[in-house]
Amino acid sequence: MPDDYFQPRREQPNLEEVLQQVGRKWRDFKPGSLWVLLVLVTLALLWSCWFTVQPEETGIVQRFGKVVRTATPGLHFKWPYGIEAVVLVPTARVLKEEFGFRTTAAPAGQRTQYTANQAHKGESLMLSGDLNVIDVQWIIQYRIEDPIRFLFQVRDTRKTIRDITEAVMRRVVGNRIGSDVLTVGRVALSKEAKEEIQKILDTYETGVRLVTVELQDVTPPDTVKPAFNEVNEARQDRERTINQAQEQANREIPKARGVALQSIRNAEGYALERVNRANGETNRFQAILAQYHGAPEVTRKRLYLEAMSGFLPEVKGIYIVDSAQKALVPWLQMESGAKVAAEGRQQ
Repeated sequence: MPDDYFQPRREQPNLEEVLQQVGRKWRDFKPGSLWVLLVLVTLALLWSCWFTVQPEETGIVQRFGKVVRTATPGLHFKWPYGIEAVVLVPTARVLKEEFGFRTTAAPAGQRTQYTANQAHKGESLMLSGDLNVIDVQWIIQYRIEDPIRFLFQVRDTRKTIRDITEAVMRRVVGNRIGSDVLTVGRVALSKEAKEEIQKILDTYETGVRLVTVELQDVTPPDTVKPAFNEVNEARQDRERTINQAQEQANREIPKARGVALQSIRNAEGYALERVNRANGETNRFQAILAQYHGAPEVTRKRLYLEAMSGFLPEVKGIYIVDSAQKALVPWLQMESGAKVAAEGRQQ
């Protein structure tokens, strides 16, 4: 039995020694010692008229078996033994139930002893929704909110809590696939089990409030652990490959989108440039046309001179060909002044 569990403790006077003394006195009874017997009985009754409730406990006072009141921590008085009795319930403690394993308290300075043998496998071996056998070890922690209901509403409260917890955990595990229970579904499973267990405990009016339901160790049975490990490794390889592919996709797709967006922006810029240039040429032509209509001769000569000034600097010489002559006659010397001066200095 776990150390965190308790048996309701009845606060009774230590009458064993008193009765032993009374028995010895009765065997040695003499008419003159009757007053001694009366004194001992009186002391025993007075000793049973008070009781102490510890800080973590609540006292339930029963008079001929009927609950008449509760007692808070401290020193209290009651009717003598045989009329009123007290049951002490640790309402301020967090109690614990273990499934699939047991822990035993160790002396101070040593670690708690953990045992999980075949005797506890009946609690922890469960069948999942995909017909896989799973070894589920878990604990529940709870507090006693209503000590009267805890003591008298259910015949064996501890056994009731354990049976309810085990039944709910088997149903919750049976509604899930094995891989979910073994990996990512443990938190959701604990939460669902806690809600279901608490609902049933409230229906039975046990006076218990769950603090937590926590899965300790969830593994496949020992006989299939090697196969399960291989399957698990394969799944991990698959997840790793998927993650690598996703990483590459996250890297390449934005890059391709950036290149495509850059090409679109370049095309839009080139189109805008061509349109603006065409508009400029059109405006320029229209301006020249307006000038030409105003002064055709002047405009024609200006255009001719501008055109000639544009290509004449690149021309080295102009030749006029006369049909009556057989040789070419140079008409103008078009070399630049710097080149003519350089040739003159050489001569």
